[in-house]
This record gives sequence, structure tokens and C-alpha cells, in this order.
Amino acid sequence: MCALLGLSSCAAYPTTLRVDGLHFTIDGKPAFLLGCSYYGGIGAPKSILDRDLDRLRRLGFNWIRVWATWNVFGEDISAVTGDGGPREPYLTRLRDLVGACDRRHMVVDVTLSRGRDVLADAPSLRRAVETIIRALRSDRNWYLDMANERDVRDARYVSFSELVELRALAKRLAPNLPATASGGGDLSEDYLRRAINEVGMDFVAPHRPRHAGSPSETERKTRAMYAFMAELDRRVPVHFQEPFRRGYSDWQPRRQDYLDDLRGAIAGGAAGWCLHNGSTRGAPDEEPRRSFDLRKRSLFDQLDQEELSAMTRFAETAKAWAPPKPIR
Repeated sequence: MCALLGLSSCAAYPTTLRVDGLHFTIDGKPAFLLGCSYYGGIGAPKSILDRDLDRLRRLGFNWIRVWATWNVFGEDISAVTGDGGPREPYLTRLRDLVGACDRRHMVVDVTLSRGRDVLADAPSLRRAVETIIRALRSDRNWYLDMANERDVRDARYVSFSELVELRALAKRLAPNLPATASGGGDLSEDYLRRAINEVGMDFVAPHRPRHAGSPSETERKTRAMYAFMAELDRRVPVHFQEPFRRGYSDWQPRRQDYLDDLRGAIAGGAAGWCLHNGSTRGAPDEEPRRSFDLRKRSLFDQLDQEELSAMTRFAETAKAWAPPKPIR
């Protein structure tokens, strides 16, 4: 298996993710996180999971994004209950997935998201953070998104005061665990200031706007965030964990759009980028559902030719990345 994945050795477990200045490290070595959305991964049978992970690894991907709260298409596969407690067998399946990635020297983004009926209040979200960390505390190859798009003013909203408490809890339970709370859209200066200085996020994860001009903006937007951070007491990596995708709106990004966005992220100094993918809005049964539903079909069986073609170029494109100079 090690030779198949292009690895010199599989003995250096556990795989360890850390934040070092403005970049991540994997097993102590600077690494650009090249990732792929795998939201419904907890629901994937082992045969599908293994096949997808092996192919992603061969293509140069070193992380996936998985949701611990996922209830779509008629089945709830969440690893936590609505009030944040453990929910089996899915919490065990999350542990198994993180372990499968560990064996492939891959990182897992474990994301929690507040909804109307799930983690709807502060105690529930706090309990969910504790449940996930206790379940995965022996693993080193993951980070926690404490609240997906926490600034969107709907059921997802999580205040900065809540995040301060959640970050303190996570730090107490797992001192070396990287943690963030993602934001919907480009992040304002006030968001950056409070996220970094008040909450103590280890990195920021903006979900940039999804329109045809977005790829051409990414480098400039990334540089602007770092320029503002330079005025603060602390600078952290910018990690693009959920860019645009196909099947979301009238604009259907092509291969070149993905490559341009990745190049812009790297040129701007970002620490990571993701091939985001999901269900097809407006299509019958929202098919293909891609990473949103992996119970019966693998991710690669659901991606279209534009996505598959772009994926063959990502690893080569990411070779342009170099670790930023140390912060002084």
C-alpha cells in the first residue's frame, strides 16, 4: 500500500498536523493542504471509502473535509445527537475514517454546523465539541471547524462570545489540536481581528463568494487579509476549505477556473485549498450528489469531466507553493 500511494514508509504513525507560522506542517514538514470535499464520508461503506481515499492520495490530495453533522437525502449520519452527545454507529465510523486517512498520511477537517434542530444552543454545541475531541483525542491528523459559516445570520450563526468558550474548551481537552470557525464570504477586518485576537483561532477559513470573477480575485483577497493581519498582534494561515463548486448556481466553473483559483491562492500565500463539490441544485433528486451522498456511489463515480480533468493538474500546480518566510 505504501508504494501504491507513493510513500517511502508507512511506519511513521500517527500522522501529525500542526500550524507553524503562516503554514501547516504534516509530520513536522511544511505542507500545502490540497483537499477535497467529502462531506458525507461517514456514510460511505468501507469499499467506497478505501477506493476514494486511495485515488485521492494518488492524485496528490492530502486532506478531506468531512461533516460530523450531516442529515440529507433522508438519512441522518451525524456523529453527534442534536444536543451534542455521541451518536452511534456514526461516531465510531468517524473514528474509522480518521484512522483510514492516518494510514494514508492524510488530514481530516471535521466540521460541526449549527442548525434549527441540531446544536441549536450554546450547551449543545459545547457538548458536541467535547464529544468529537474525546472521540478523536488520540488522533493527530485532523483539525476542528467548530462552527461552519458561523457569521451567516440564520440557524448557522454562532457568536464570537460562544467561540471564545469553545476555543478554550478545545484547548483544554486537546492543547495541540488546530481549530477554527469558518466564515461565509470574504472576511471583514473586524471578523479577522476578533477571530485572531479574541477567539484565538489557529487559522481562518473564508468561504469566498461564488461567481465567475471569483478565481481572478483570490490572490488579491488573500494578500489583503495578510496585509491586515500584519497590523495585528498575531498572524495566522488563510485556508480555503470551501471555494466555489459545480451544481451550485447558474455559473458552472470549468477546469481552468479551478486551476486559476488554486494558483491565486498559492500566489497570495494561502496555506490550503479545496476542490469543493456537492449536489446538483435543480436536477432530479439533486443528482449527481458527489460528496453530499456517498452511501451507494463513490465520489469519483459522481464527479463530472471538468472536475476530473482539473484534478489531474492540481498536484503539479501545487508544486509552486513554498512555505512563507518565518514571522518575525
